[in-house]
Amino acid sequence: MVSVEEIRKGKHAGKAVELRGWIYRTRAVGGKAFVVVRDATGIIQVTISRDAVPAKTFEAVEKALIESAVVVRGKVIADKRAPGGYEIRAEDVQVVHFAEKFPIQEDQSEEFLLDVRHLWIRSQRMTAIFRIRHTAFGAVHEYFRGQGFWETSPPMFTPAGSEGGATLFEVEYFGRKAYLAQSWQLYAEALVLAMEKIYYIGPSFRAEKSRTTRHLTEYWHAEMEQAWAGMDEVIHHAEGVISHVCQRVAEERPDDVVALGRTPEFLKAVKPPFERLTYDEALKLLKAKGIVLEWGKDLRTLEERALTEGKTKPIVVTHYPRITQAFYKARDPKHPDLVLGFDVIGGDGVGEIVGGSERETDLETIKKALVEQGEDPKAYDWYLDSRRYGSVQHAGFGMGMERLIQWICKLEHIRDAVPFPRTPARFSP
Repeated sequence: MVSVEEIRKGKHAGKAVELRGWIYRTRAVGGKAFVVVRDATGIIQVTISRDAVPAKTFEAVEKALIESAVVVRGKVIADKRAPGGYEIRAEDVQVVHFAEKFPIQEDQSEEFLLDVRHLWIRSQRMTAIFRIRHTAFGAVHEYFRGQGFWETSPPMFTPAGSEGGATLFEVEYFGRKAYLAQSWQLYAEALVLAMEKIYYIGPSFRAEKSRTTRHLTEYWHAEMEQAWAGMDEVIHHAEGVISHVCQRVAEERPDDVVALGRTPEFLKAVKPPFERLTYDEALKLLKAKGIVLEWGKDLRTLEERALTEGKTKPIVVTHYPRITQAFYKARDPKHPDLVLGFDVIGGDGVGEIVGGSERETDLETIKKALVEQGEDPKAYDWYLDSRRYGSVQHAGFGMGMERLIQWICKLEHIRDAVPFPRTPARFSP
């Protein structure tokens, strides 16, 4: 058995092959049937001549509708007119399952396609995205392991939040309140004092009611934490992992990249260092573009678009006002009203891909920050032990994998970066 991708790479030209897949498109002309078959790796044309197969086989092919499952046996022939430059001249076709009339036709609404997401994921566009997603996830693992990081796994049920109570999903846990993890942040800060360089890829949950093209309530997080490191060191890792993912996708999935509106050359050019500016410098740049943002306010989509306009690589914004930031972020010793925090911002409206910081090490400063943000320090007592026993400088970040994939694939909406998206308005199918 072979794959479409292998055939289209010329590995089986002139050879007899067996291919398993589903009918993507079909038409019959005279004594021939031209059937485009798809598998997980792509599509290829299969030509069936009436006089080359038994009569019952040809009748079955004519009867089979889109998405019918088939097994094709025949010879691979180079043909410039065929999709991908090759076709299979069939000697036998077995229809394993005759599909009913497929409900998805051309020009159907986005809402309908979301309702039948379980079928829409079979489209060539979606499978191209998923192949890139596969490569991106593998590249993140490859990067961190290559840099000497240990992969670890935090819990998904937590007693408290790391990013603020307003976006916590509360669940009943055997008669007590628990929450779905927003981030591995607090657990990473405990574990980094044991393992020193750690990373994780897994789901995170945010009960944000944001109905935008870049928000999901369930998404995949690539997070890292490093002991004996400051903000600049982890910014280098953020640049490094994004670049590594782009190189791998360009090398391994060039056809999918082109099909989605990027070029391999665009991704290959994504190399460190990225342009870097402080929050204050960003405000000055925005003002020069006619956009006035009050100091202390978060950068919104409008501002992020303006800052990345015309950029072919993400940018890094650092030193945000402390009043907008989480309790664990370290203050800048030179400017106590700022934190040693940063965001990596991608263009095309994607916005923040990575958010990270150096972590505050002083116990009393953290307690005060928790109280200022309306939290009870007692709920974080286990976490505060990391500042009582051998606290050292450490830093880390979280990268939204769907945001990164959205930017790489130039997707209009983040929901297409994941097979079954979860948003405030949808949790099915």
